[in-house]
Amino acid sequence: MKDCLKVLIVASESAPFVKSGGLGDVVGSLPQALRAQGVDVRVVIPRHLSIKDSTMYDVEYLGEFPVHLAWRTQQAKILVKPGDVPVYFIENDFYFGRGELYGYGDDNERFAFFGKAVLDMMAMLDFYPDVLHCNDWQTGPVCLYLKEVYRKMIYYSHIKTLFTIHNLQYQGNFDKSTMELLGVPYYCYENGNVEFYRNVSYMKMGLIYADKISTVSETYAKEIQNWQYGYGMDGILRSRNNDLSGIINGIDYDTHNPATDNRIPVQYDAAHLEGKAENKRLLKERLGLENRDVPLIAMITRLADQKGVDILSYVFDALLERDVQFVLLGTGENRFEYLFRTYQDRYRGKVSANLFFDEALAQQIYAGADMFLMPSLFEPCGLGQMFSLRYGTIPIARKTGGLADTITHYNEQTQKGNGFLFETYDSNGLLWAVDQALSVYRKGKEAWTPVVQNAMACNYSWTNSAHKYITLYESLKNQKNIF
Repeated sequence: MKDCLKVLIVASESAPFVKSGGLGDVVGSLPQALRAQGVDVRVVIPRHLSIKDSTMYDVEYLGEFPVHLAWRTQQAKILVKPGDVPVYFIENDFYFGRGELYGYGDDNERFAFFGKAVLDMMAMLDFYPDVLHCNDWQTGPVCLYLKEVYRKMIYYSHIKTLFTIHNLQYQGNFDKSTMELLGVPYYCYENGNVEFYRNVSYMKMGLIYADKISTVSETYAKEIQNWQYGYGMDGILRSRNNDLSGIINGIDYDTHNPATDNRIPVQYDAAHLEGKAENKRLLKERLGLENRDVPLIAMITRLADQKGVDILSYVFDALLERDVQFVLLGTGENRFEYLFRTYQDRYRGKVSANLFFDEALAQQIYAGADMFLMPSLFEPCGLGQMFSLRYGTIPIARKTGGLADTITHYNEQTQKGNGFLFETYDSNGLLWAVDQALSVYRKGKEAWTPVVQNAMACNYSWTNSAHKYITLYESLKNQKNIF
């Protein structure tokens, strides 16, 4: 692979080591698809305390070096887990030996350290990629440091950056004093490159300093250029419209295959859906739901307004009046957790509220439920609908972001489509889409089976998306420096 494209993916989390959401899933699976297409791809993440020792088998210590941040100097230890896709870990217990990944008062310092350590690590490894693929606000300092400091060094001068937005709502905005910590020229703040409403924004660093920007669906790339979805960054994104692209995420179709998945009780495929019916029976038995032949609607989600939990709460009683059963898996805001506990008490045998996260249970829900609810206010990409489609569990979703790019409203006459969509973000729209799905379901297997088979015939594996990333990387490699 001496002359092939070289890419270093930089992120704050990656499955199977550590993840808090979709970012970890993407960083865990995209590199494998890139490697399969001939890219010399490697990954670097912090060595978080929550990374289980069982995933660190065969990890090797490569060395360490000091990282200077204004008044403080800390050591960065470099570990590597060898393999087709080497994964590097930057270890420092002062910054990353903590119980949570984010949410600390010194997150600005923690990820400034990480950004500098990533760039210094390259010299230690003698590995200088063609493209640094940075992800979300935690990696914004990498783009800043490369352009303002490291680009002046000959071995760094050719490196290009791609900055991927996974969720623009989370921006890493910190006090103005962060400039002293970063140790870059103050004009970076004065000229507006990092200044955001008198704060220093790590997200803005990525948007301004990266050579190209991407996000995780074509529709979301358009939406974030409007004020409703831009969270104050829409003007910057419009100004960089020619450098912005949307590439839908994918999922691992080998791991998530209902015909071979050992995490579900009964394997099945689109031609033998009786296995799915048995998974439904076993799921209801496990969760204490009544053994009745009624539609089972599921949600696997973070309990937050973004996920549409607020508009669902307004009509939840009306939803249950439609003689359905409901299963929830996920955690989030206390007010919503309390609400679903109340619903479970009120509707014993009809509602199962599982206020935790369990991957094995998640797979059984994907395999056993009939419908999968995603009424999101916005959804940059969404992976839940891809998992549910793979397992023949029909998504009911709001037409936004990646949901709009992966779900087509089902038409009974043509038997085309793989789910049910509503457009206006309100409770009436949600109930309308649910009623559309229930109408088809209650006409029997002959009416419902075609939409299930359409869903299972979809292909949202990483192969196509990885090819689009490679095309983007190649264009970056051949691009002249813009700073």
